[in-house]
Amino acid sequence: MPNARPSPEELLRRIEAEEQQSRRGRLKMFLGYASRVGKSFRMLDEGRRRKQRGQDVVIGYIQGKLGPDVSKVLETMEVIPGLKVRVDGKEEEVMDVVAILRRHPQVCLVDELARDNPPGSRNPKRWQDVKELLDNGITVVTAINLQYIAEQQDAIEKITGKRASHTVPEAFIRSADEIVIVDAPPDDLHQDVPSSTADTRRLSELRELALLLAAEVVDQQLHQSLELRGVETFLGSQERILVCITPRSNAKRMLESGHRNAERFHCDLLALYVRQKGLSDSDEELVEKHLALARELGAKVHILEASGSASAILEFARAHAVTQLFVGHSLRSRWHELLFGNPLDRLIAAADAMDVRIFPHSEPRPVS
Repeated sequence: MPNARPSPEELLRRIEAEEQQSRRGRLKMFLGYASRVGKSFRMLDEGRRRKQRGQDVVIGYIQGKLGPDVSKVLETMEVIPGLKVRVDGKEEEVMDVVAILRRHPQVCLVDELARDNPPGSRNPKRWQDVKELLDNGITVVTAINLQYIAEQQDAIEKITGKRASHTVPEAFIRSADEIVIVDAPPDDLHQDVPSSTADTRRLSELRELALLLAAEVVDQQLHQSLELRGVETFLGSQERILVCITPRSNAKRMLESGHRNAERFHCDLLALYVRQKGLSDSDEELVEKHLALARELGAKVHILEASGSASAILEFARAHAVTQLFVGHSLRSRWHELLFGNPLDRLIAAADAMDVRIFPHSEPRPVS
């Protein structure tokens, strides 16, 4: 149960967070998983509808090549002219942040969030331009493709074989107050372009990545909202897998299974070792071997000092919004369980909404 009465320091932190949020403009983001899904049109249509409701809306930047539907919506909107600059002998247009701040609309639409600004610009990156508008109380509606998110580059490269030269940090994506997936079936994107089964599969994988990222953002927003209200525990929609390491656990099987699931769900894999006292040298070596394997498989390794391993595992799992918990099980006599109880049963009973997967130890001790 969370504490009913937060400390004065906690109350002050909540008040400061709420005040900061009230001064900042809101960020709404349309996220596409590929080109031509219609994110720019959705962004402009959002601006049109807000203008019809009486909000003061301007366009801070829109890409040059527009379809007829986008151009029709654009005719009804106020556009802040961009700055013309010359880069390597060619003329480029950049968003005029100073003009927008001077105009100070309620809402500003900004396309192509991942663009880099030319050398000498007010900010190196367009997402930093957007952050400046937000910090000055202007709400921004923007659009971006999944392929331009910095931390997604490894996953994108595995699917497409390409990396983006201009990126936006994922932390900025996660700072959005609202994120909307601009979804379209992969087959619809091939109406004008010949496709193959491999193309459709790649688009489906990108779509899944975008949906999972959006789910993570929603989880994070809900988590922050609950924290401000003093609610300590939270489990979200995004999968998070925790493998619990012990000297005798079948770590190879547990970690490989966790790794496969993490790859499937595009989610975090965590490995936790609650340090035990009085281990033999051979058991210490086993633990280090298990942890090395965890790191090799890309798991985020955590080592805790705690007196009760079951309670420490549950506390850690709740704090990290774990949804799948992998634990080892040693073989003990039925008499031992009757006399002292089964720690695994107590852990499962207290695991709430987490799925607990049990793996027999690879080297069981003799049954007494």
